[in-house]
Amino acid sequence: MRWTQTLIPTLREDPKDAEAVSHKLMLRAGLIRKLSAGIYTYLPLGMRILEKVVSIIREEMFRAGADCLLMPALHPAEIWKRTGRYETLGADKFAFKNRTDQEYVLGPTHEEVITELAGAYIKSYKDLPKILFQIQTKFRDELRPRFGIIRTKEFIMKDAYSFDRDEKGLDQSYQKMFEAYKKIFTRCGMSFEIVSADPGLMGGKVSQEFMVESKFGEDVMIQCPKCGYTASQEVAGDLCPQCRSKVRKSTAMEIGHVFKLGTRYTKVFGVEYSDEKGEKRTVIMGCYGIGVNRILAAHIEEHHDTKGMIWSKALAPYQVLLLNLNQSDSASVQIADKIYESLIASGLEVLYDDRDERAGVKFNDADLIGIPLQIIVSERNLKDGKLEIVKRADKKTERIDLAEVSKFISETLSGLS
Repeated sequence: MRWTQTLIPTLREDPKDAEAVSHKLMLRAGLIRKLSAGIYTYLPLGMRILEKVVSIIREEMFRAGADCLLMPALHPAEIWKRTGRYETLGADKFAFKNRTDQEYVLGPTHEEVITELAGAYIKSYKDLPKILFQIQTKFRDELRPRFGIIRTKEFIMKDAYSFDRDEKGLDQSYQKMFEAYKKIFTRCGMSFEIVSADPGLMGGKVSQEFMVESKFGEDVMIQCPKCGYTASQEVAGDLCPQCRSKVRKSTAMEIGHVFKLGTRYTKVFGVEYSDEKGEKRTVIMGCYGIGVNRILAAHIEEHHDTKGMIWSKALAPYQVLLLNLNQSDSASVQIADKIYESLIASGLEVLYDDRDERAGVKFNDADLIGIPLQIIVSERNLKDGKLEIVKRADKKTERIDLAEVSKFISETLSGLS
């Protein structure tokens, strides 16, 4: 993609109303634009990164035996009232009546909807087990949206739901999702902790959260330096419940949560199956959520420097950024165009900065958006038949022959994390 053909509105200064590093950098790099409090548009660079995250999630969910569907964002309020969560959600929900006086809720989560669906189709032990997931927009009327995309009124979630015959089956489904989550967050290049957590509004007996340390998170994580016990603040105090040692507290951001729901929802909706003897039994359920948007924020909070973002190879909007430092020099333009076409033909994702801007502007924007490799075309280097290759993570620079660029880029990318 040529820079002049896409939309990347970079800013020189931090926006005044941004606190979190991820919020500042996403606005400055033109990944997002605020429409209203807690409501953001994802611009082309931000959308490409979101798609990278979604692709990783889908691959690991499919690998774990889950299948994908898409449920409505608009829910009849009646199904929320059946579980009692209509009242529990209170002012956090978006609820309204339509022209025929029917009440609806914009879905903040989908346990009610998926359980109603399961009740329609799961009838026999032969229909079990099942794990279904979706990647869907959710809505919560947050009173104080904060820190950019970390806490918003509208957000993207991957939510999965398992249905099993018994607790043993639930344990197996839960473990599959647990392992899939570890792979997802590892592939996204994040350091994370797994903590025991309070099921809260979701219900059920067992839940665990996947957290990343961040001073802009809204959770508190408890860690015991002696025995390694880790939990959310809701389920632990100042002393470790396992060894009674003093714990360490840190601010954290939740990026994933897994629950063993049991029959919390299936009993309400009468979701039963017939076993081998023809006897009716209640289906056992689990649910598993990932905050897709928050993965972007968490990655930036962990991977940045004073110049901008540093994207991992897996999440970077493009693998390579090609900079031509002088668009008025026909020889430079001709060579840069040829390199661009060659890299595209080899299957690489390339952003070509073909703007008629000063070199300093291009260098600053290159570091700001954080693409892993930069190829710099300059008149000075071209006189020697050379190009400069810069690794964004450590700013190491190498001069290479023009004829070696494709091979060098492929080999360098293969060695990046």
